[in-house]
Amino acid sequence: QVHLVESGGGLVQAGGSLRLSCAASGRTWPSYVMGWFRQALGKEREFVAAINWSAGSTYYADSVKGRFTISRDNAKSTVYLQMNSLKPEDTAIYYCAGPVVANKVPDFGSWGQGTQVTVSS
Repeated sequence: QVHLVESGGGLVQAGGSLRLSCAASGRTWPSYVMGWFRQALGKEREFVAAINWSAGSTYYADSVKGRFTISRDNAKSTVYLQMNSLKPEDTAIYYCAGPVVANKVPDFGSWGQGTQVTVSS
């Protein structure tokens, strides 16, 4: 089982930045895709970004493209989400998860506990 622990959430003003971290432990998925999802209050969970652990290929939702950057540190088994130019509509609980297949996580996949990101206007 893979354990994922997120950190870095908080309260920021619109236009500000945050960097989320997701540390993985246990048996990971070499060459698999890991990613970030978010869920705003009263809304469905949505895909945000993903990265191929081995190749480093990245994928983004249109709503965050150009503002968010996903990356990974293989040595630290950590995935990051750099969020710039934050907007109030980015307010949500952000979850790290994997593996990601077709912007979804299979039932055998793992999820972090979530970290709150709040953007004020």
